[in-house]
Amino acid sequence: MACKSRKEAESEVRSWGFKHIFTWTDGPNAYYPPHSHSGLTTHLILNGQLTITYPNDEDATKETFGPGARLDVDANRSHEVWVGPEGCTYVIGE
Repeated sequence: MACKSRKEAESEVRSWGFKHIFTWTDGPNAYYPPHSHSGLTTHLILNGQLTITYPNDEDATKETFGPGARLDVDANRSHEVWVGPEGCTYVIGE
């Protein structure tokens, strides 16, 4: 179940100063191999969960985020993502 409505979540992400806002849903067990983005990105999890690691970091531990969590990824920082078995919906700010 979502922690807040899509509209509320998109408004919250906009209030953090992000100009390009969209909501994205991944299916169960989706996987994103190591990649990076040219600018700072944020993710506000609405439902489901995702797990992220930063493969170029010395410790490269995995961290899992669920509903209500905010995850920021710095510009040009390589990251790898696994989506949980129920899929995941999140608002992205760029």
